[in-house]
Amino acid sequence: MPEGPEIRLAAEKLEQALQHHAIEAFDLSHPSISDAAHAFQDHEVSAIECRGKALLTHLSSGYTLYSHNQLYGVWHVTPRGKPVRTNRNLRLAIHTREHSAWLYSATDISLWKTKDIEQHPFLQRLGPDVLAPSTDADLIYAILRGKTCSNRQLASLYLDQGFVAGLGNYLRSEILFFSGVNPSDKPRHLDDAQASLLANNTIKISQRSYRTSGVTLPKKYRPAIRKKSGRAYEQNRFAVFARAGKPCHFCKTPVEKSVATSRRIYWCPTCQPRLA
Repeated sequence: MPEGPEIRLAAEKLEQALQHHAIEAFDLSHPSISDAAHAFQDHEVSAIECRGKALLTHLSSGYTLYSHNQLYGVWHVTPRGKPVRTNRNLRLAIHTREHSAWLYSATDISLWKTKDIEQHPFLQRLGPDVLAPSTDADLIYAILRGKTCSNRQLASLYLDQGFVAGLGNYLRSEILFFSGVNPSDKPRHLDDAQASLLANNTIKISQRSYRTSGVTLPKKYRPAIRKKSGRAYEQNRFAVFARAGKPCHFCKTPVEKSVATSRRIYWCPTCQPRLA
């Protein structure tokens, strides 16, 4: 599933291609928006906004398109009308004079009046967006020290979009690793220094992933890889995620894997000893 950094990067591409450009054509293939031509016809995209893993496309018609990529959704931006080579199912296409934006395979799509968009059930329960300028380490620290989080396992907490929006499976493993805390521990087990480090790394690792398009391992620990795809790239862009049985980059202990909240999680038993 795309996480906050990937969604924000997609939003920036959409913004560059669509914002303040007249919509000249569109394809509303998803059943939830098949009768929504009135929101697009003779209008333009006025703004693109991220809310964690959700993307809001605000239209000059006074409507907002809500989309969440879930596991398989993906946006593509191409020159106007250039087809995308994919076996995925098209859900939506927006065409301006120069560009086309294509949304494939997403299943959670709906159209709202912009004045009502905050009533969307998913948006109502979101915590602060991890990449928003207003979200800083002090805020994360305060939430970690709050009563609602203190007795929850970190493995569960760090997938809860009500805690911090935009965190997902790989960020969970990577943030906990770089903070030296075990996924089974709880915020109440952390002393002030540990909680502060965790709060800082929640922001730092997420921002690093955003800047590097999904790489969380510092450059000095990974080999030079020219192509940003393929097996070699995937095995060397993370510190622990998807590296079960491989030596930790820092202590050489084999990385371990288990399942927490129905999702795989990875950690180093030496660098992340249990506190309780």
